[in-house]
Parts: sequence; structure tokens; C-alpha cells
Amino acid sequence: MRGLLTTLKKIFFWNYERNTWQWDVLCVLILVFIFLTPNRWFFSGERPQAKAHQSPVVTVLLTPEVVTNEADRGHIEQHVRTLTGRTKVEVVDVRKVLGPDGKTISFEVDIR
Repeated sequence: MRGLLTTLKKIFFWNYERNTWQWDVLCVLILVFIFLTPNRWFFSGERPQAKAHQSPVVTVLLTPEVVTNEADRGHIEQHVRTLTGRTKVEVVDVRKVLGPDGKTISFEVDIR
């Protein structure tokens, strides 16, 4: 029993010298595991979801006169539709661009 535990301990901690037959057997076992293990063991059980094509995000600059309320996405979408000629516009984000004096110069509107 003691000899078995010693052998398992040597295998687990890889205590064999490089030029021994035990070293060669362990290397062969590792290679067998690498090349003969089914691929499904390394992937999760979930199938990859097909990614829906999303159009890239485009940034449009609007003047403060056009954007009276930056929280009113519908109003901003309407102005962007008029500017770009697109029928479908989704406002992703609205950011203020401030000048050196802290006054709003324009708005950056990310659309999709």
C-alpha cells in the first residue's frame, strides 16, 4: 500500500528523472490525452448563438439650437432622420460637447 501511494505521489508531483522509462510513459500519456480527447469535452454544452448583424454606430453632431432637451430621444431621432435622409434611426447615446468657457457648443449623437 505504501509503495502505491509513493508511486502516485511521484506521478502527481512529476518526481521522475528525465531519462527514465516512467518519464517517457508520462509524456506518452499526456500526448495520448491531447490528441485522442474528443473536442466536445472542451466546449460548453451551449451552442453558440448566431450574432445578429448590427449596423455600426455613427456619430452625428447637432447644434444646441436643434437639441432643446437631450433626454427627448424622439425629437432628436426626428432631426437626425431629416439630416441623414434615413427612415430608421435609433439614438444610442447623446453627449454634450463643452467649450473652454463651459458653454455647450454642440451635441454628439451616436445613432444606429
